[in-house]
Amino acid sequence: MPDSLFIRFGIKMKINANLFAACTLCVASLNLTYQLSAEVGVGALPSQKAEVLFDGSRELLDTKWTYWKGPRFASSLPIKWKIVADPADEGTVMMTDDPAAVGGKYGTADIVTKGKYVDFRLHVEFLVSKPGGNSGVYLQNRYEIQVLDGDKTSHGMGAVINESKSPYAAYNGVGVWNAYDIRFRAARFKDGQRTEKALVTMFFNGKKVHVNHPINKVWGGPNSGIDGGNNGGLGITDRPGGLKLQCEGHDVRYRNIWIEELMLKEPMTDFNEPQASH
Repeated sequence: MPDSLFIRFGIKMKINANLFAACTLCVASLNLTYQLSAEVGVGALPSQKAEVLFDGSRELLDTKWTYWKGPRFASSLPIKWKIVADPADEGTVMMTDDPAAVGGKYGTADIVTKGKYVDFRLHVEFLVSKPGGNSGVYLQNRYEIQVLDGDKTSHGMGAVINESKSPYAAYNGVGVWNAYDIRFRAARFKDGQRTEKALVTMFFNGKKVHVNHPINKVWGGPNSGIDGGNNGGLGITDRPGGLKLQCEGHDVRYRNIWIEELMLKEPMTDFNEPQASH
């Protein structure tokens, strides 16, 4: 993987020159350019099959993402989120800064990937700049994994929103990078009816905090995500959705986002991968 990619991810690396040369020869002999398996935690690098969704560049933000045009959408393309210097490391990151969302108006300026996904392995890094900072990571633009500093309830940091406890002890705090590593299996259907609920396993900063947790509904109503307005969020439909990041008028930064599509036949999302050490 090129050095520039490490810089854009904001990952600092100190590598012995001789060791680097030896590793380069090994990789070249195996004809590999990415890791065979992914990692978990801050600085985790993607696997060989992963798609990089955000590397710190404006180019990838505009190429891979767009606004979610839900019922409350109030912004306009091009995306108004800013590319800014990483406040804790080198490189650049994106900032949830859109005038349309001032005052906590979620759904007015949320961004979502152009690609849509069913089952997947996801890595997202975020930094909350100020106490009380609020955002959210939405799986399939439906199910929110909360980003909310200071909240230790089931509506709080790291929770499968309103459906699990907040694993707040795993949170690194304000002004520091944090990482969600997620394995997700979408809901299953027969004749248009949901027969199996969506499932998620998650590592928070390298600590496993949710294991094969079922997700019952879409919370927050129609302004929150797709299917939110269907039968009080219980009317889940059988259609893929993108990864969405929420803008609530708070300064939350994102970097190093990648996804690997999976095909999980069995209703099991538990996984184990090595801790990042970069």
